[in-house]
Amino acid sequence: MSVTRLPVVTELKPEDQYDVIFVVMRYTQVGAIMDTLRANGTKNIVFVGNDVRAEEIAAMLPEKNVLFAFALSAGHRERDHVASIDLRKITIGQLSSAPSNEQLIGQIFDGMKFKVVYQPNMGDYLLCHAAFVVPVAFACYKTGGDLKKIKHDTAYLNRLIDANIEGYRAIRSAGHEILPDDDKEFEGAAYRKTCLRFFKLMCATSLGKLCPADHAMNAIGEMSALNRDLKKFFDEQEAAYPVWQELEKDTGSYLEQS
Repeated sequence: MSVTRLPVVTELKPEDQYDVIFVVMRYTQVGAIMDTLRANGTKNIVFVGNDVRAEEIAAMLPEKNVLFAFALSAGHRERDHVASIDLRKITIGQLSSAPSNEQLIGQIFDGMKFKVVYQPNMGDYLLCHAAFVVPVAFACYKTGGDLKKIKHDTAYLNRLIDANIEGYRAIRSAGHEILPDDDKEFEGAAYRKTCLRFFKLMCATSLGKLCPADHAMNAIGEMSALNRDLKKFFDEQEAAYPVWQELEKDTGSYLEQS
């Protein structure tokens, strides 16, 4: 085990200047930091994490260069430490309507042992990611965080894929791009086969505990907000999502309603 000690600050003052600020708060917490970010002079702001309101968030900071990212990491806070897993990969970029930040991103991560995937359309990427993640959260709540309970339930796992496909259809119908590119043929047999293989691996190994279950069980408010905002989006598109709604009913009292 190694211990790395980093310099920290307890607040972001208006006069503080940084090359870039990474905001690693949950989806439900981002609003609380907006006034502080607006008052600070740092230009480059990167929001890391789940998000289905990227355009709205970027519009709140019109004087900033706003980027979005999603890192392959997960964990939760214990009393005296953070238990986490980090696969050392990040997808990062700006909204499709914004100028390219590829050069800046290269400078930020230069020399780091980290796989960096530049994505010029992070708004759609994050929307699609949420449409994949929320059904998985439903499974976590159905099993009380123990995904091994459904590792042999192929029918249920296929319903998770059906819900994801419903979400992707609504996103595509609204004129958004399906991302990543590997998911563009989401209605094909190959996509379903790949997802089913992944879900079975997730449920049968510690991967499910360390990544989706750990996060879902410790971030119920965030998952609830993502679900609420995605359903609002589906309804605005007049999209049908019956399987999604059926799975939602199986989550018991976990999801927060509003």
